[in-house]
Amino acid sequence: MNFSIQSISENGLSIIRLANSVSHTMIDILPSYGALLHSFTIQTVQGPFNIIDNYKDKGTIESQLSHSYKSSKLSPFACRIPAGKYEWENSQFEFTNKFNDGSAIHGLLFNKVFSVDEQYFNNEKASVKLSYHYIKEDPGYPFEYRCSVIYTLYPDNTLQVETTLHNLDKVSIPIADGWHPYFTLGSPVNGCELEFASDTMLEFNEQLVPTGKFINDPSFIKSKLIGNRLFDNSFLLQLKEGSPVCTLHNPSNKLTLLFYTNKNYPYLQIYIPDDRNSIAIENLSGAPNCFNNGMGLKTLLSGQTETFNVTYKLHQP
Repeated sequence: MNFSIQSISENGLSIIRLANSVSHTMIDILPSYGALLHSFTIQTVQGPFNIIDNYKDKGTIESQLSHSYKSSKLSPFACRIPAGKYEWENSQFEFTNKFNDGSAIHGLLFNKVFSVDEQYFNNEKASVKLSYHYIKEDPGYPFEYRCSVIYTLYPDNTLQVETTLHNLDKVSIPIADGWHPYFTLGSPVNGCELEFASDTMLEFNEQLVPTGKFINDPSFIKSKLIGNRLFDNSFLLQLKEGSPVCTLHNPSNKLTLLFYTNKNYPYLQIYIPDDRNSIAIENLSGAPNCFNNGMGLKTLLSGQTETFNVTYKLHQP
């Protein structure tokens, strides 16, 4: 059998591992921490290499997850909502969980324990389905829904992450979806090349939320060295079926990461932390603060579902 699934314990963390015995590619997932992507490991001439900038052990994730959110599932909203306040169907809501700047940030599921619902593997793929049943746990989001995530490892270092949101409430609910993975290709990002399918950047205010205006920025419509460019920005993608929406390339070791998605992830958020050893490339269904500005906001009717897909394909020499 070319593919397998294991449940293992490593550095105090309970891990589900999808593996390809032919390429020795491994995907590690942490169900107990929001079903986050812990590793995407490939074999190189120097040995195993993980392209995910992750948390090294349980102590690190316990101390850092709530303010770094690396690889977190962003649900039921992504990025910032100023003061954590929004209006929905003529009622005012305010999230209780706030970031240090006073905003609500990155949703409510990043630290939730997801259940493992299904596992499947054969000679073609390995797949695991995880889910979390959210039941009105924060007064700022007094609704009920299920978030299901399916990780599927395919040949050729290809990982698909599929999220399905199911409104289990009796009323319509506002919702957005996204991911917050940090990638490293083995060198500081200054020496990497970036390309993404957008020349339209959302203008942000000092709170890092959109003003409603757009800025023409074609800097990375073609592959370009990142250099000293600072990123904490959101872009409106020009989606083209079959083409990657983003490409990250390291010229020094020839590793190339391709991002593919569909119309349900029309926004791309890019952030480079101060150490510049990794880059967050986040596929989002809605813009930051979409609960207020409506940019990409989804309305799920009672009983309705919505599915979001992103595929990562890693080329190596």
